[in-house]
Amino acid sequence: MEIVKIDHLSKIYGKDEMAVKALDDVSFSIEKGEFVAIIGPSGSGKSTLMHMLGGVDRPTSGTVKINDTDIYNLNETQLAIFRRRQIGLIYQFYNLIPTLTVEENITLPLLLDGHTVDKQRLSDIVTTLNLDKRLNHLPNQLSGGQQQRVSIGRALISQPALMLADEPTGNLDSKNSREIMDLLLAFNKSYQQTLVLITHDDRIALQADRIITIEDGKVVKDERVRS
Repeated sequence: MEIVKIDHLSKIYGKDEMAVKALDDVSFSIEKGEFVAIIGPSGSGKSTLMHMLGGVDRPTSGTVKINDTDIYNLNETQLAIFRRRQIGLIYQFYNLIPTLTVEENITLPLLLDGHTVDKQRLSDIVTTLNLDKRLNHLPNQLSGGQQQRVSIGRALISQPALMLADEPTGNLDSKNSREIMDLLLAFNKSYQQTLVLITHDDRIALQADRIITIEDGKVVKDERVRS
């Protein structure tokens, strides 16, 4: 089942002679449960593409549909709600709220929506992430790897249609990087969680089902690594 469909997506920053085309007529789709890695050199447009997928920055032209919703037809309030409910974001630098505990950071998307926390789902997530003994800790009491685990938990708690990870291991040592990738793969396979990941690391990209290569704002290669 197709869960993401991008059609003729373009993004231009600036005007006239100062215009820079960050994305140039990009089109592709993603199936439910698929793990897609997006790679490309610095300045290729892959981070811009991630922002478009995440509803963070509006395109100049083209459409992004997630679960058949054209997200850029939504107004700002509707888009914020959709993003919170349907898109889980994992960043390189965690973006945790320093005054909230691990449990509060993970459940924040639900609390902002006024939803009751499913205690069993929370328990399953924190146990898988090995955070069950850290729920009352603040972010500054955690290692980098533990903080990234919290950000994964926060991205998953709402059972989003799509999980986006922007260089999720870029700030971690090799041991923590392997552990974080093992966790992302586990959630992708066990929960059929659709995952799109930006990386500079070929070893990480090769763990995906499919690799999309971006250069100069264009998709230059879209290859399936495994069925």
